[in-house]
Amino acid sequence: MSELFSFAHAHDGELLKGVDSGDDDGGRAATVVLLHGAGIGSKERLIPLLQDFVARDCRGIAFDFSGHGESSGALGELSLRRRFEQAVAVIDARVTAGGPLILVGFSMSGQTVADLAGHYGQRVAALGLCAPAVYAAEAWPVKFGDGQGRFSDIIRTPDSWRAAPALDVLRTYAGRAVLAVPGTDAVIPPAVTEAVQDALTARARFTRFELPDAEHMVGLWLYEHAADRRRFVDTVLSDRLPVPSG
Repeated sequence: MSELFSFAHAHDGELLKGVDSGDDDGGRAATVVLLHGAGIGSKERLIPLLQDFVARDCRGIAFDFSGHGESSGALGELSLRRRFEQAVAVIDARVTAGGPLILVGFSMSGQTVADLAGHYGQRVAALGLCAPAVYAAEAWPVKFGDGQGRFSDIIRTPDSWRAAPALDVLRTYAGRAVLAVPGTDAVIPPAVTEAVQDALTARARFTRFELPDAEHMVGLWLYEHAADRRRFVDTVLSDRLPVPSG
């Protein structure tokens, strides 16, 4: 089993706690970044998945967004924008500039993966989207609050996600992309999943990864089902990853 090292990263008044498998060989090794979902999500259930990526010669990082797991902060103070900014802060602090990235996100972090893909561009060698959500542009800067405020009003507006900027980013993404779809999902509407798939099939080297017996919490399913977990890793890494020149 791969050894992981704990880290703490200070950003914007919060202390973000995470785990890291170590050196990225000066940016020559691809770094997989695992991003948990909302609510009770944390890095802990993603550690076996991270170790499986590391066993396939990737460098691996997972961390808790503020208000989650071991990180500081209140969940209600978090927003989609802060999630993106926290992920960028951790990646920029711990990954060699220019090194290839593999971004894997669960549920709400589908949005964060798309935000990061737009930010890092050609550095992103592969995406793994697991029961992903995408959101209307007006939701991005709004604090989550207590579940009864403006953020909730925006995301509960029927079809508000259809013009999501994340879908535009995914349409232009031309790397490897895997969409993990559970057999039953009471959280993400089927139309959202199909819109994400349509976006990814525009340019990406795309695979739909079916988990017929799983429900929305795909991270928990992969934590408990080692064979599916390894199969997911193999699917994400099925392309040969680029190595930066110089």
